[in-house]
Amino acid sequence: MSHHEVWLVRHGETEWSRDHRHTSTTDLPLTANGVAVARSLRQTLARDFALVLTSPRQRARVTAELAGHGTATVDADLAEWAYGDYEGITTDEIRKSVPGWTVWTHPSPGGESAAEVSGRLDRVVARLREVEGDVLVFGHGHALRGLTARWLDLPVTEGRLFRLDTATVSVLGYERDTPVVLRWNAPGDRHP
Repeated sequence: MSHHEVWLVRHGETEWSRDHRHTSTTDLPLTANGVAVARSLRQTLARDFALVLTSPRQRARVTAELAGHGTATVDADLAEWAYGDYEGITTDEIRKSVPGWTVWTHPSPGGESAAEVSGRLDRVVARLREVEGDVLVFGHGHALRGLTARWLDLPVTEGRLFRLDTATVSVLGYERDTPVVLRWNAPGDRHP
């Protein structure tokens, strides 16, 4: 087993992430603030990675490019959790008709189930564990939180325990042979 680090970067701010609207398949651009903060990641991420992956969504790809990793390999398994009928809607709006709803505990009509998300994130984890050297991944809030849970061999729904802000850097790795979180949710201007 390789004992490398996996650096996770959530995409920069979009209008919908700023407004707390669930965004999966809607391919929104970064806001001006999102662009500026993504550029600020460049110094933090100025190192060699054995592999750089990104979600296919433009908000992740553009964040990768602005952060100095424009040649990142697109991996469709890194797409955000598909919210189905809840796309573009806030949690508060959903809870008016489904009290207590969260993506972690309730279904999203027309969207992905936790089992479906777990299946594709398990493929990503397997790929990451095969790499010799550090890896950089650009993605989305719920998907990266779920990826972290799966890295730790927890159910994908335990991603609920990991708050993840836009344009932050988190690092997964190992303590001896145990997968661990090394650093979490660090602003881009602070080296993790």
